[in-house]
Amino acid sequence: MSGAADSKLPPFTLLDEPQLAFAPNDAHVDAHPLRGLERYGPFSKGSFSGFTPRIRIATVGPGSMFKTRGALMAELLRSHQVSERTEYIPPYPGFSKLFHVELVSAPGEAHIRWPESLGQLAGAGGPEEKLFAAMENALARLNNMRDEFDVVLVHFPDSWGPATRTKFFDAHDALKALGAKYNIPTQVLNDRAFTFKHRASLAWRLATAIYVKAGGIPWKLARMQGIPDDTAYIGLAYALRGDPSNAHYVTCCSQVFDMDGGGMQFVAFEAREPVADVKEAQRNPFLSRADMRAVLARSLELYQKRNAGQLPRRLVIHKTTAFKKEELDGAYDALAGISEVECIEVGTNSTWRGVWLLDSRGQKAKSIPAQYPVPRGTMVVRSGTSVLLWVAGNAPSVSRKSDYYQGGKSIPKPLQLIRHAGRGPLETVAYETLALTKMDWNNDALYDPVPVSIRYSQRLARTIANAPELPGNIYPYRLFM
Repeated sequence: MSGAADSKLPPFTLLDEPQLAFAPNDAHVDAHPLRGLERYGPFSKGSFSGFTPRIRIATVGPGSMFKTRGALMAELLRSHQVSERTEYIPPYPGFSKLFHVELVSAPGEAHIRWPESLGQLAGAGGPEEKLFAAMENALARLNNMRDEFDVVLVHFPDSWGPATRTKFFDAHDALKALGAKYNIPTQVLNDRAFTFKHRASLAWRLATAIYVKAGGIPWKLARMQGIPDDTAYIGLAYALRGDPSNAHYVTCCSQVFDMDGGGMQFVAFEAREPVADVKEAQRNPFLSRADMRAVLARSLELYQKRNAGQLPRRLVIHKTTAFKKEELDGAYDALAGISEVECIEVGTNSTWRGVWLLDSRGQKAKSIPAQYPVPRGTMVVRSGTSVLLWVAGNAPSVSRKSDYYQGGKSIPKPLQLIRHAGRGPLETVAYETLALTKMDWNNDALYDPVPVSIRYSQRLARTIANAPELPGNIYPYRLFM
């Protein structure tokens, strides 16, 4: 356009794919989570079998599907060839070969059989009330034989769908809240688990989830160059609970205590200050200065209990919305003893897009779009406090072929990272965010669209918002997977 001023972004930076550790002291590392498990076994293989020589599975569900649930667990014992995403997923080798521990059925009394229909469940009230009562009764019974099992499979058949998720009830979240109450890890099954045709993919996902819920650690982050020792991460997520005319936040803090991604525990915290403007709170939730000080002080206390009273040298706080001045003041109040505090907004609704261009050859050379999107780890600095980071993108280092784009569709959008407090290279903030997208143990993917500090805190906030009876205690993440 004639007279228009040219606009040009700064040069981009390509961050390396973060490595995962499958043994202490980074003795075995790999960028690919499943390939690393296949090659080296899980991070905790040296210690896990010492206190859990066998993972014992209890089950709850309609009696007619008891043998079907057992057959599904037997499938995890066998090897499976890959039938999808063949460039990424390795063959599944079988549970004991993969995790160096046996998978067995719990004793007969640890298998609770429900009737076939919701109407046959005991108790008063509608289907939701009957289902909740049945779940509570099942976990209470299992709690009386807690030393006989490690993980409980709970099957909600598709025919129960009208009651498992309604406007005011979510059976999954209610079950997780009950599991937290009794300290019982649960694995939810639906009918799709029995019919899904890609059995290797199903086995990878279900086996890894069971191992983690039993207390195992499949992988951690390998040491990240440029990230200071004694760095800790906190993710803040908010959920509104109660009547909108008198709503309160439920805040949850996800703790990724170690710079290697270990020590995932949560502080469930209900804000004390009332919500003055519900519409504003829904658009951009935030805490008062007092509530921010309280939730961070409680989180810091938890860190100190795990680290012999020591404070982290550097603390990074993630949330998906902007930090208000009151929140920053509350953070400074609570974290006065920590020398480096970073408050990072992890924006997920960026309108930016990027296309990877290649130089064509010939007399009329020009740039042409590549067949794959921009590489994962592409970073573009927008200002002194803001970067664009593509956590979704081409990741050839994990492919058995030449390229790999998770999902395989659409043009990926970047995260927008905005620093509201802190100092130092923005490359450091971007790289640790990229690394933390690889720490979701609840799937078989290379990465999650957001760092685990955000994803886990969101899940817990949602669960607590749907389960008001759950107290504001400290919980391990495996209870909410």
